[in-house]
Amino acid sequence: MSGTPRFLTLADVAEVLNTSSAQVYALVRRGELPAIKIGGRGQWRVEASVLEKFIDDMYSQTKAFVADHPFVEAESPAPAATPDAS
Repeated sequence: MSGTPRFLTLADVAEVLNTSSAQVYALVRRGELPAIKIGGRGQWRVEASVLEKFIDDMYSQTKAFVADHPFVEAESPAPAATPDAS
């Protein structure tokens, strides 16, 4: 077996995603990130392969978002009008 555990805690997932455990918990509770609840205390675990799929899906969603909302450089403001020297 590889050195990567099959299941990750929400804190582990937060570290991988560089976000907070609260944000990961929200993703799980909204059903955006599949997880299982184990043990008498109901600790959440995310399978490493599920996390990788989630990350791949986020890349796909971001690619679609960028395609639908292209970045447009702000046009340079027109030069300020100078008063006529008449």
